[in-house]
Amino acid sequence: MLKGLYIGWADGLRKIYGPEERAAIEKLVDIYAPPQTPEMITANPAILSEADVIISAWGTPVMDEVFLAAAPKLRAVFYGAGSIRYFVTEALWNRNVVVTSAYISNDVPVAEYTQAVIILSLKHIWRLTAHIKNGGAWWDRGLTVPGCYKSTVGLISLGAIARMTLDLLKPFELQRIVYSTSLTEAEAKRLNVERCGLLEVFQRADVVSLHTASLPQTRGMITGEHFAAMKKGATFVNTARGAVVREQEMIEVLRQRPDLTAVLDVTEPEPPAPDSPLLKLPNVIVTPHISGAVDAECHRNGQSVVGEIQRYINGQPLRCQITKETSVRLA
Repeated sequence: MLKGLYIGWADGLRKIYGPEERAAIEKLVDIYAPPQTPEMITANPAILSEADVIISAWGTPVMDEVFLAAAPKLRAVFYGAGSIRYFVTEALWNRNVVVTSAYISNDVPVAEYTQAVIILSLKHIWRLTAHIKNGGAWWDRGLTVPGCYKSTVGLISLGAIARMTLDLLKPFELQRIVYSTSLTEAEAKRLNVERCGLLEVFQRADVVSLHTASLPQTRGMITGEHFAAMKKGATFVNTARGAVVREQEMIEVLRQRPDLTAVLDVTEPEPPAPDSPLLKLPNVIVTPHISGAVDAECHRNGQSVVGEIQRYINGQPLRCQITKETSVRLA
């Protein structure tokens, strides 16, 4: 039987691995010590010496040479959240340790959040709520609202979350345009979307939703020029990464264009500084990175880990394995 440890922040471990998930895992893996926080590992690295596998959560320690020297038997890491970037190292890849993530499960609530925000944005809920609360007419006939019939939604990049979002938007009669360097005309036709240039998405869409991973080549990809090109009353939604946007340029345009709205679940830095204009501008809605799994939703991630451990033990192909090569394309 494989021997293993739970490692991560205590709150994250509790949220991801509830009683049902732990019971299932502990039928497959001999958990030989209590759950370990990063601080506990630092204080007692010898606890790693028997671990064949690590079942982890947010707060996983950086798995560098020092960590790996203390874990000579380590064969696999099952991470119960999304991005692995903060803890994987070249040393981990060189050891050929199998790494899996619950990113597919974690993508589901992000797509659900995005779909909900897009629909509410097409109804201009953010602007109209503020208008009424500030003493405006209950229904001002001078205010136009796109609504959900044949309005245009633009998606930037077409990874797993964007594809799920497209699926969730299928019941609505919307025109869907996409900027993606990898999208072929044949696939666009199959998905019933129109390929567009990046600037064109901003020019045409009533709602623009960003889904681009933060990579060296994508940092600052969205500029003030893109925001300035948005049609009157349009909304920008970011559930990807704040670093993909040139934040100060976005702020300047939003100051000049009160008709625009930005709904930001991610910022750079995160959280924003207390004096950030993002927290003060009336046409900016900031949510505290809640689009990913929260509370009970986290158990879906735990179930994903259970499935991966079962497949690993049975020698079956893993559903959510991340390799050095695929890691460079993930957020």
